[in-house]
Order: sequence, then structure tokens, then C-alpha cells
Amino acid sequence: MRIVRLANFVGPRSGGLRTALHELGRGYRAEGHDPVLIVPGPRFTDEDTPQGRVITLPGPTVPWMGGYRVVLGRRRLITVLDELRPDRLEVSDRTTLRWTGAWARRRGVPSLMVSHENATALLGLALPRWAPVRRIADALNERTVSTYDTVVATTAFAAAEFRRIGATSLVTVPLGVDLARFHPGLHSAALRGTLARPSELLLVHCGRLSPEKKVERSVDALAALRSRGVPAVLVVVGDGPRRSALERRARGLPVKFLGFVPDRDLVAQLLATADAVLAPGPAETFGLAALEAMACGTPVVAAGDGALGEVVGDAGVAVSQGTGVRFAEAVLELAARPEADRRAAARFRAQRFDWATAVSGMLAAHGLEGGVESWSGTFASRPSATR
Repeated sequence: MRIVRLANFVGPRSGGLRTALHELGRGYRAEGHDPVLIVPGPRFTDEDTPQGRVITLPGPTVPWMGGYRVVLGRRRLITVLDELRPDRLEVSDRTTLRWTGAWARRRGVPSLMVSHENATALLGLALPRWAPVRRIADALNERTVSTYDTVVATTAFAAAEFRRIGATSLVTVPLGVDLARFHPGLHSAALRGTLARPSELLLVHCGRLSPEKKVERSVDALAALRSRGVPAVLVVVGDGPRRSALERRARGLPVKFLGFVPDRDLVAQLLATADAVLAPGPAETFGLAALEAMACGTPVVAAGDGALGEVVGDAGVAVSQGTGVRFAEAVLELAARPEADRRAAARFRAQRFDWATAVSGMLAAHGLEGGVESWSGTFASRPSATR
């Protein structure tokens, strides 16, 4: 089956959505399907990759969203979709690409929307306290449910707002983690020696430095620990629009901002070497960086008001009140546990989430449990009208 996948707001170099798209595409291809991914970029490209064919359509950046690009031209995208003749449509964008559900319905193509975020949580962060957040989120979600044949949520937290409106087309499919790339054996004493003294707690925050990630909570947690006389340092892996403000906030504290680290193996080493990883974002619907840390045997202190609490489970601590002081207390709670026990618990928890299971779940949501037996035989030339 040809599974055409659409996504906007994909990070150009890294990010949970980018990783999920890549791993699912690889999995679809391994099962004998023909995945095609369409994403925005600075120019038109069309190439074969391990995750299948990837078509990049020119799209502008959105400055207030940290430079993410979006495909806006409907006519261009419709031309590409018509030429591809998909057997299934999978969309990872609940706003700017929602209209593609109607396109699929007119052409008799089964469609699926993947909810990678919780609209209620995001609106709660962006709108004033007096705004009718739930009413707005419910209206948006009702439009999504009415437009697509199936809605996939990655956690119970992501699914809750759809259950609230009585959605009957909802399926929950947890995402996965690369358990071979991220593993406890990557712990490096040499790397640790360059980042912290033997007596210091090494904390790591890994992710995009954007407002909704609440990275300031990690900085404030370090400040709270130091104020209590706890020797600790913080390493921040990632970049984004909040970096300058965070550097000012961390002035005088032992915080190392590494920026974007392109070497995924080095990122895995950093996660495996940390004593704890901080994941304070309250609107996360899955939290891949936290799961990668657990796969490396590193416990996580996570925000308890998003999905991370259910993902982390007893392999870490979920903080119900998202302040730096509460995160600091949770770090101390973890540090009091025997190191071997907390690292084993983290790895054991992560092993519940693998990409093979995620791929099987997504194919089942597409109605493709039978592998390639229902192959439709549709092929198309590479689009040329968009060049």
C-alpha cells in the first residue's frame, strides 16, 4: 500500500516528530508498504531514503514558532497528492493541513490524523487564564474528528481531550524508542569527567529551547539544589528561541549550554552518563527525549501535568507542581535510591516502548494488519509540476 504522510512544523535537524516520522517510515517500508513523506523545506527536493520517498515542498518559516516551516500552497500540494494516488493518507498536523482530510474523503482515500500534541494543554499555555480553553480545544478537535476517518493518540493524555468530546474513531498507539542506539552501555566515565566532578550530580536537559518546553524549570531546579548546598551541574542539549533568555537566567550557575548536538551517538552518551534527566514540559504528549534517557538507564524527573508521568511511570518522578523547587526535591528523591536500582528500572520501563510495536499499531490503525496482501498496485510518476 502507498501510505502518503504529511507533516508541517518538522524540525530541520532533530525533534521528536522528525524521529517518529523517520522510524515509522522505515517500519512501513520493512513491512512491504510504499511510504511517501511530504514535508516543508527551503526548496523542492524528491529523494529516496531509508524511511521511503521524501518530497520536500518549499514553505515559509514561521518566526514566532522558532523558524519552523509550513507548506501553505494548497494547489501545489493537491497536485502532488493527485499524482501520488495514495492508498492511505496519514497527517501529522491538526491545524494547517487539516483540510487534507476533506481531499482524501472526496477521493475515497482512508485518512488518519496523528495527534502529536494536546490542544487543551497548548492553548492553556498560550492563552490568558480567562480564555475558554476547553471550549476552543473541543471545537478544534470536533472538526478534526469530523474530517478524518481515524484519530491516533500516542498516550492517554493525548487521547483524553478526544474522549471528552465522545470521539468514536480514536485509537491509542504509543510511539517507540531505538533500544539499540540508546542503551546503558553508553555510560562514559571519561565524558562525565569533562562535565562534572565526581562529587557532583550531573543533570541533563535535552530538547528544543522553546517556551512550551519550560526549560527555565530545569535552570531553577539547579539553582534550588545549589542553594541547599547540593553539588550539582546542569548540561542543556538543544537550541531554540529561548536560549539567550535562559543563558541570562543561568548566569552565575554551573550550566553548560551545548546547543544543537548533531551527533546522535554523542546525545545518547550524554543521556546515559547523566545522573538524572529533567523533562519539565507540561504539554508533552509523549516525550521522546525522556524515553531515550530511560532507554540509556537514566531516570527522569518529568512534569506530571502532561503525558510524561504515564510514560515515565516508576522509572522516575513526576512533579505535580511545576516549580524549580519541586524539581529539585524530585532529583534528591531519585538520588536517594540505589544507583543500580534506579538505572535498571529506567531501562526496564523503556523496553515497553519499541518501534516495531508502534509500527504494527499504526498499520492496524490504517487497517493494514495484513501486511502487503492488500497491495493495490498503484504507482505514480515523480511530481514535476511543483519544481
